[in-house]
Amino acid sequence: MGINFEQHDFTDQQRAEFNQRVHQQLSEMTAELTRPCYNNPQVSIGAELELYLVNQHFTPAPLIEQMLEKARMEGLQEELNQYNIEFNLKPVNAGEAAFKALQAQLDKASQTLDQTAALYDGHALSIGILPTLDSSHLTDTYMTNRPRYQALTRELTQQRGAPFDIDIHGQDVVKTTSDDVTMEGANTSFQLHHKIPLTRFTDAFNTAQLVTPLVLAIAGNSPFFMGKRLWQETRIALFKQSIDYRHTNATEWRQPSRVTYGHGWLRNGITDCFTESVSLYPPLLPVLSERLNAPPAPFTELNLHHGTVWSWNRAVFEPGEQGHVRIEYRSLPAGPTNQDMLANAALQIGLVEALSPHCEEYLQRLPFQYAEYNFYRCAQSGLNAKILWPHPQQRSLKEHRVTDILADLLPLADEGLARIGISRAERDYYLGLIEHRLAARQTGATWQLNTYQALTEQHGEQAALVELCRRYYQLSHSGQPVAQWESP
Repeated sequence: MGINFEQHDFTDQQRAEFNQRVHQQLSEMTAELTRPCYNNPQVSIGAELELYLVNQHFTPAPLIEQMLEKARMEGLQEELNQYNIEFNLKPVNAGEAAFKALQAQLDKASQTLDQTAALYDGHALSIGILPTLDSSHLTDTYMTNRPRYQALTRELTQQRGAPFDIDIHGQDVVKTTSDDVTMEGANTSFQLHHKIPLTRFTDAFNTAQLVTPLVLAIAGNSPFFMGKRLWQETRIALFKQSIDYRHTNATEWRQPSRVTYGHGWLRNGITDCFTESVSLYPPLLPVLSERLNAPPAPFTELNLHHGTVWSWNRAVFEPGEQGHVRIEYRSLPAGPTNQDMLANAALQIGLVEALSPHCEEYLQRLPFQYAEYNFYRCAQSGLNAKILWPHPQQRSLKEHRVTDILADLLPLADEGLARIGISRAERDYYLGLIEHRLAARQTGATWQLNTYQALTEQHGEQAALVELCRRYYQLSHSGQPVAQWESP
């Protein structure tokens, strides 16, 4: 979906040709993966950060075009809504100071974007969902004027044939509808990329599916939507519902959701992921490679189709002479601080690297449906979640506090990072942030909720949301990780 194209609509002939190419490329994928480059043992780490652009009142500011023109930063690109922007980090090889190198990129980009926004009386803010966002910001007026977003909206709304339903229950409730997909743009994330050798992909991907709920629980930073207190990570529910074009007739079978945690443990490697995408989902944006604003590349149609299936952990296939495979972890929120995001990244990668050699022992004791169950429970309840976790001597499935499991696994995450060459100093620093967050029982989400409660008593609900965002902005630029933030 990062590829640009000018096409607004598609003919039946183009759809048929696209479909034929996708199936042909899928059949050629196995042979392509025999190239030695796919088993390069060097692990590398990359990321994409999505940010909000806000005005002096800390409400959304449609500044995307001005930002792209003025900032002139490599790695910047537009997002679905005009008040969001994305920064793509350059990947770094896993080594002693990999996370510090990524933080240096984030620090420089954050400063530049905030300074550029200030030219237009605005700010750049890393937060999962902006608390001051309301229905007036979720219309097509705010959609970024690019053909790919217009095409995406047209295809999804035509297949839906009715408004998209949003129904999320938390401490408060949001029930509303939308005629387009702009609500999907309410979500901003820190999407982490983990390049690994092909021979380790199956075990690493399965391990990612196993441990992602744990990382999500301690990374929560999206407790508000339209001013209402919902899930600790409301993004998870909102993203799924905001583009769900499936019909709700209870007497008929339903297609699988395009926003998915998956359909089972992998057994045959990365090709399983692409086969599922092709077999289960009709093409959404059937743009032929010659119509893209990009140099010719192999497997373009297959990758474009796979990119319109929004898996929370996505398999990525980068073909060619220097080809590789990687896992894209898509569930982590933006913010609260750059060091907090990289602490989440260190925990995720450390757990995957540590547990993947032994993952089969876990998978035999936890059917996949319960990994998905854990994901949604952690999104909903954060550090208060109880999940089903496979212990070595278990006789049956049993609920455990997610905080207890995290505490038990932190030493293993340290071992996993050491295995890929991360220095002791880096491991102590970033996993130390996780340890402090766990001890304080404070994530970005819990801080927002506690602060809002205190501010509401002083200012009332609407003013409290604005003041909450102001304080969040100041603290996120203070250099203090979220575990140290104080509520009023």
